[in-house]
Amino acid sequence: MTSHSDPRALGAFLKARRSQLDPRECGLSATDSARRVAGLRREEVAALAAISVDYYTRLEQGRVRASAPVLGTLARALRLDDDQQRYLYELAGRAGQRPRRRRAPQRLRPAVRRLLDQLTHTPALVLGKRLDILAWNQAAASLYTDFAAVPADRRNYLRLLFTDPAMRDMDLDWEHDARDAVAALRLEAAADSDDPELARLVGDLSVRDADFRTWWAEHRVNSATYGTKHYRHPLVGDLTLDCDTWADPDGSGQRLMVLTAELGSPSHDALRILASWTTEATGPEAVHR
Repeated sequence: MTSHSDPRALGAFLKARRSQLDPRECGLSATDSARRVAGLRREEVAALAAISVDYYTRLEQGRVRASAPVLGTLARALRLDDDQQRYLYELAGRAGQRPRRRRAPQRLRPAVRRLLDQLTHTPALVLGKRLDILAWNQAAASLYTDFAAVPADRRNYLRLLFTDPAMRDMDLDWEHDARDAVAALRLEAAADSDDPELARLVGDLSVRDADFRTWWAEHRVNSATYGTKHYRHPLVGDLTLDCDTWADPDGSGQRLMVLTAELGSPSHDALRILASWTTEATGPEAVHR
């Protein structure tokens, strides 16, 4: 999608931005006696962006339309952050040509890792963006599946919910839980609609599963952070588990999903039995991407 250009506003933005920059931060001398104004000169911006001074001057004066490659070099020369870059491309009428930003790998904080380690009889997962499964404890692996055996690029809660027969068959309320998960992903998609990995996930599941395709098209959203899961586990039978999800306060978008049972209930006893049947004391697993 291409927005309408506003050359004069673009020129004003470029001029304002260069006046805000400290020449020393750009590797330039700030002690030049001829420097009469704050920030960078036009010729300095032009040199940093590898374009002619005349062309840059005409950009500031609103007399020429900037190409997408020039906008990219200007964004680097003027040290624009993500919001400023978006604004730059909007003013130039080239919003649809803005390069996709590189996303930082999803990392697990050490404190969250320690918390997982200490939940020995309580299934717990750390969900990242797109409901990717970033980490889990042994209790979660015993309840759901051997996450370590799932390729890292396929280790996604929603994907497994739709494509893993064991997880699907175990969930007695599969349709309800799957629709809620789709709605949660739909809500996340609204905040980051240009995520290529999200697009691949949605495209793949849309091809694989008619239910997913139908529910995704409904545009239902859901931010519920608690609920009840009803499972029929092949080893310990029926389980009624409270599912609570907490967002990490670091702003990463990661969520800790914990499943618990009422103390002394059959489900609580079943979780302890399930944990005791784990023969290999491999400890919690974590994945960093």
